Amino acid sequence: MNQVRLWCLRHGESENIVTGASGALPSASLTPRGRHQAARAADALHNEAITHVYSSTAQRARETADVIAARLGVELTILPALAEVSIGSSEGATDPATRTRTAAVLHAWIVGQDLSQRVADGENGHQVTARVTSALTTMAAAHPGGTIALVGHVASLTTGISALCGLGEKVWGTPLPPAVPFLVTWDGNTWRCPTWPRAPH
Repeated sequence: MNQVRLWCLRHGESENIVTGASGALPSASLTPRGRHQAARAADALHNEAITHVYSSTAQRARETADVIAARLGVELTILPALAEVSIGSSEGATDPATRTRTAAVLHAWIVGQDLSQRVADGENGHQVTARVTSALTTMAAAHPGGTIALVGHVASLTTGISALCGLGEKVWGTPLPPAVPFLVTWDGNTWRCPTWPRAPH
């Protein structure tokens, strides 16, 4: 199988980032800054021979992906499996305790390899890892030898890609910045993520 190149990115800055609301929050839109970030990402990906763009169902991810797909002149497909981690009854909370608990759960998943943890009655790590890794595997299988882009979310992408590529503590403490593309590859045997993105200066 020829190598598949997946340009992955978190959506641009969105309303929930500004307000500090936690959770999947599917109706949150991009801010003006987020739309600018999406356009910058589209420019960065313009010469990468991308043939298809995928996005989670969340509005902020779709808006980011729409900008990229339009700039590249390619089709956009929505994949529910790319959604952000659900934190159940804590969705939308802005209190410090919820943010602290969410960070602790993500640390348990990514660094501690304890996928049984969850926030409130939301998803556990087994569920998130299964759906995100399945989505990435499905996309790779659909584009042998090709290059695609996908727009997702900070927690779910980090969890899924870390599991596939064995990143673990190497990426902890470096959250995905808004709309900064990074490359993940699949050669038919091994998933690789050569470089984890950092926020632009």
